[in-house]
Amino acid sequence: MIKIDLKPSASFYEKSQYDEMLARAYSAFDTLESGSGAGNDFLGWNRLPIETPQSLIDDCNSVADKWKWLGVELVVVIGIGGSYLGAKCALEALSHTFASQLGKTSPQIVFAGQNLSQDYLCDLMDLVKVRSTALIVISKSGTTTEPAVAFRVLKHYMEDKYGRKGSRERIVAVTDAKRGALKSLSSQEGYKTFVIEDNIGGRFSVLSPVGLLPIAVAGFDIQAMIDGAKDAYNATLSKDESNPAIQYATIRNLFYSQGKKIEILVNYLPKLQYFSEWWKQLYGESEGKDGKGIFPASVNFTTDLHSMGQYIQDGERTIFETVISVEKTNRKINIQSDEQNLDGLNFLNGKEIEECNRMAQLGTRLAHIDGGVPNVVIEVEKIDEYTLGELFYFFEKACGISAYMIDVNPFNQPGVEAYKKNMFALLGKPGYEEEAEALLKRL
Repeated sequence: MIKIDLKPSASFYEKSQYDEMLARAYSAFDTLESGSGAGNDFLGWNRLPIETPQSLIDDCNSVADKWKWLGVELVVVIGIGGSYLGAKCALEALSHTFASQLGKTSPQIVFAGQNLSQDYLCDLMDLVKVRSTALIVISKSGTTTEPAVAFRVLKHYMEDKYGRKGSRERIVAVTDAKRGALKSLSSQEGYKTFVIEDNIGGRFSVLSPVGLLPIAVAGFDIQAMIDGAKDAYNATLSKDESNPAIQYATIRNLFYSQGKKIEILVNYLPKLQYFSEWWKQLYGESEGKDGKGIFPASVNFTTDLHSMGQYIQDGERTIFETVISVEKTNRKINIQSDEQNLDGLNFLNGKEIEECNRMAQLGTRLAHIDGGVPNVVIEVEKIDEYTLGELFYFFEKACGISAYMIDVNPFNQPGVEAYKKNMFALLGKPGYEEEAEALLKRL
């Protein structure tokens, strides 16, 4: 189970300060659990681990089996934000780092609709044209620009190559139960659909079909992921200091109250890079509003110690670090002795490389603490489906508590709409003529 180690940061606060912030966390926890806070119509994620039916797991796995039978080599997952990052981070964490180069992925999972880059989509189409392809399109509305554009291009290609009937076997939609452009199209064309419930927002949706379907199609054990999330659910039910979500929300807001405005999520495993991207959206979009919120950043150590390490060690003291510490690796390799020893590393003879990584983690933590950077450590046993399920639910629960502690709605994102309105006006969308004229005068 996830453990929070606060000892590395203990010198940065008094117990009375922690106790005061803990009381605020308890109050926010009550708000979240009672469903009495702002955005309470988006709390469906909170019980997903214990309410996910076996039929959903079976349906996801049946899509994977069907596409294997069809000989699908490539699955394009179309979505943006929470409709993309959860699946992307899980696949990066669970897959062999060089699976595609080794030819070990079948099907290979790639992503579209997460940007508006013409070069990216053209490069993707080069791949689609030489692979037996299927699509998973994820959107509640079906009108979000980035995925809608990508789906339009890919759908047109699929129908040209496989026909409308053949495409029906190769396109699955994850969308609203009753309304929206994608739901209407799916009903019209006969696509298999999975439902995004109305009470689950995008960035809290990884344990719904939004994340589970692509992960299952990639060949991973989504039941184990739900099992891990279920254990995290049970571990975060109690209103006391044994609750890791309460501990984490308390300490990060204590540092925020001290002027630590930037939280850096640190990992020492390259496979967790996209987990950090998922985490940044979760906390940035949930807390960054009303002129408030901790800015979420991330680094990948030891790599980024050679780029960002200097700033973290000696830069402005407005940061704290949250370190994901993984106890066990899934593979092992030892360092050998060298007769010439020109690099002077024979003292490492026989040691696992992970021991070096572990000592780098401890040494970095001590150095940064000495440099005035508090460290919070989140400890997990290993990286697998079960642990990812734990981490997903833990961070979601802590996020809801933390946002209520600073009196913001964790479940809306009003600021995201501003760029969309400007983009539509500049592209000439009907009904935006006045906005377009005003914007063009500013350019």
